[in-house]
Amino acid sequence: MKKLILLRHADSDWNDAKLRDFDRPLNEHGEKNAQLMGKRLCRLGVKPGRIISSPAKRARDTLRQLTFIDSGVVFQDAIYEAGVDDLLDVVRNLPQGLQCVMLIGHNPGLTELARVLGALIDSLPPCAAVGLELKIEHWKEVAPGTGRLWLYDDPKHPDPGPLDKVPEKHKS
Repeated sequence: MKKLILLRHADSDWNDAKLRDFDRPLNEHGEKNAQLMGKRLCRLGVKPGRIISSPAKRARDTLRQLTFIDSGVVFQDAIYEAGVDDLLDVVRNLPQGLQCVMLIGHNPGLTELARVLGALIDSLPPCAAVGLELKIEHWKEVAPGTGRLWLYDDPKHPDPGPLDKVPEKHKS
């Protein structure tokens, strides 16, 4: 069994129209939410063996707030503007020795990936985290329906927790 955590980047700043989408930083609200989610994920014992992140500034800024992370971080261009097939390829090519991996990226790709794997979610809000237990032994076996939701949290929730804390509409 493998674990995959999907974390959408926090709210980004749209104030500078001259910035490319790739270069947009987090806004103040996003910074606070990323710090909050970092603390919550730490409290929940989330410890990925590796983090694969979009190289976009807002994803990097979100990652920077996860102060509990001591795992290796890899930035992959394929995650920026990725669709579900691109994200499945990223997951299928993970090193076999990793048991728990976090992807930090963007919508709609992350929401689509969560749905394809088996999580019944509407849409990942900014800085939301979805944890999936995958019924596989090797990452290359990741396929539609192989996941089971074990964690859902977003900054608007009053208290994070295991699946029993997941709002009914997000349970699978």
